[in-house]
Amino acid sequence: MSNYMQIKPSRELYKNAAKSFTQALEELDPTSLYRDDALLSSTDAFQRQLKRFDIRVSGPDSDPVEKFFSTADSAALFPEYVSRAIRTGMEENDILPSILAATTNINGMDYRSIAAKSGDGTAAADVIEGATIPSTVISTQENLIRLTKRGRLVVSSYEAVRFQKLDIFTVALKQVGASIMAAHIADAVDVLINGDGNGNAAETVSVTQSGQLAYNDLIALWGKFDPYEMNTLLVSNTDMQKILKLEEFKDPATGLNFQATGRLTTPLGAKLIRCSAVPEGKIVALDRRYALEMVRAGDIRMDTDRLIDRQLERAAVTSIAGFAKIMPEAVYVLTLS
Repeated sequence: MSNYMQIKPSRELYKNAAKSFTQALEELDPTSLYRDDALLSSTDAFQRQLKRFDIRVSGPDSDPVEKFFSTADSAALFPEYVSRAIRTGMEENDILPSILAATTNINGMDYRSIAAKSGDGTAAADVIEGATIPSTVISTQENLIRLTKRGRLVVSSYEAVRFQKLDIFTVALKQVGASIMAAHIADAVDVLINGDGNGNAAETVSVTQSGQLAYNDLIALWGKFDPYEMNTLLVSNTDMQKILKLEEFKDPATGLNFQATGRLTTPLGAKLIRCSAVPEGKIVALDRRYALEMVRAGDIRMDTDRLIDRQLERAAVTSIAGFAKIMPEAVYVLTLS
C-alpha cells in the first residue's frame, strides 16, 4: 500500500549518525512497496517526497528555491537536496575510482591501515617436504592514518536566491562539490608521492636528460613495476602535453582512440589522467590495484538546522577522508628536473 503521501519529513531524520536522511525515509516508506507502480518503481523515498510536494529540481521547468519553503514539511527536504547536488558535483569530478584499490568507511577518527611484508618476496615458492613455507606478514601500520576535513562555507541569503530556479542553483552547488573533491584528490596525490607517515614515500626515478622526457624514460619506469603493473599515470597539464608530443605516442591507433573518444592511453597501455594536484615536473605512476586506500569518516555533513530555519545564510558543508599507502612498491614517481 503506497504511503509516501502520509510521511512527515522532519529534521529529526537527519540526526541519526548511522543513517542518511534518505535511508531514514526509506524505513518509513520502503521502495519495495512500489515495485509494481510504473511511475514510482524507479524512485527512492526522497524523490517520492519531491513528487508529493510537486518540487521539480531539474529541467527548463524547474521550480524556484522558495518552493522548498512553502511548508514546514517540504523545508525539511532542502538539506537533502543540497547534499545530493554537492555529491553529484563531487562524483562528476572524481578521479579517485581510477586510482583506489580499496575504500574503507569508519565511524571514528582513528584508523590504522595494514601492510604486507615478506623477506622472501610475494611469489608462491616450491616447498619441499619438511621445509618451512615462506611467509608474508600482514600487520597494522605503526602510525595512524591522518583524516582531513575538507569543506566549503555556502554563504547566501534566502532573499538572494528565493526566485532562482533550482536547475541553475544545482549547478552552483555542484561547483561546491567539485571544490571539495579537488581537495580530496590533492590529499590522495600527496600520499602517493610522500607516503602516509609510515615511511612509505614513493621511490623517485629521474629522466635520463634533465628536463627532457623521452620514451625510454617511460620504458624504464614501466620496468620498475615487476611484479606489479604500471596501469595508471597521473600527470600535470604541462607534463601531459610533453607526453602527447612524444613521437611514440603518435601511434595511429592511439591517435584515433583519442580523437574518437577523448580517452588517453600511453603506448605502454596505462591510463593517462590529467590531474592538477600533481606538481609540474613529476609523473606519478601506479598499479591502481594495490597502491592506495581511501578512508572515509561518514558522508557529507552540513548544518541541517541552519538550512531549514535560516534558509541558507551560512551553511558549512564538510567531508572527512584520508588516504593510506597499501603496497609502496606499487607506486613510483618520475621526476623531470
